[in-house]
Amino acid sequence: MIRGRRRRLPVISISKLIPNMITVMALCAGLSGVRFALNEQWTLAVGAIAVAAILDTLDGSMARLLKGQSKFGAELDSLGDFISFGVSPALILFLWSTQELKSFGWMAALFFATCMALRLARFNTKTDDPTLPPFTYRFFTGVPAPAAAGLGLLPLILSFEVDFGFLHQPHFLAIWQVVVGLLMVSQVPTYSFKGVRVPQKLVLPLLIVVGGCVAWLVSAPWQFFAAFITTYLLSLPLSYRSYLRLQRKVDESDDVPSDASPENKADESPKDSSDADPANVMPIGKAKP
Repeated sequence: MIRGRRRRLPVISISKLIPNMITVMALCAGLSGVRFALNEQWTLAVGAIAVAAILDTLDGSMARLLKGQSKFGAELDSLGDFISFGVSPALILFLWSTQELKSFGWMAALFFATCMALRLARFNTKTDDPTLPPFTYRFFTGVPAPAAAGLGLLPLILSFEVDFGFLHQPHFLAIWQVVVGLLMVSQVPTYSFKGVRVPQKLVLPLLIVVGGCVAWLVSAPWQFFAAFITTYLLSLPLSYRSYLRLQRKVDESDDVPSDASPENKADESPKDSSDADPANVMPIGKAKP
């Protein structure tokens, strides 16, 4: 009696699962921010979102490095971004201040989270669009998810260092959430900072700047995060101007007419009736048989 062969289960290399593991870690970190907010541990809540943002930048790089990109990983990353940078910041701000507005505060939180979902859905549908000009891959359309979470939490971060009363005002925070939500779903081009090339002469100064930023981050983390997010906010008009300049160059290059060669002109010119095949010419007044 011949026994049937056992069907071997599909095996996946552990290296290809590392990006998905990092994505799950980012999801857990972002959702843990809500738990810290429920306990009124606001610094830990913001810190959890910051950890999620750092992990979110790593999972994509690890996926490309380990060749572990997959449709499952892309969908998991989008769902994790929605939780970590859409739902969690909205709930943190609601628990911190906007719950005093009751229904209106909750509406602002829902608006922020909904804009995050729409922004991620638009990003997934426009990925690798061959019809877009090459320079567009230097930009995002609208504010990306981690940056939007940082902008939304900027008043809370500033309140750790300065004692400005308006930062805790629920009406101001509700309006701020709406503004950031609109930036997410807008058509404003923002820098993606992917594939940025540094000239060799600027490598050493850049390393010095990075070392200074790390020292600043260790000694005064909330000042660093506030300055970093504010700098990004100020870069939005610059990115819009840069995008328009590149788009103008592309339009000008497309509008330049190419000189037609004599052969093309001869091909495009209408043929004289005398050159037509007599067999295909039908005399006037006679019908086809």
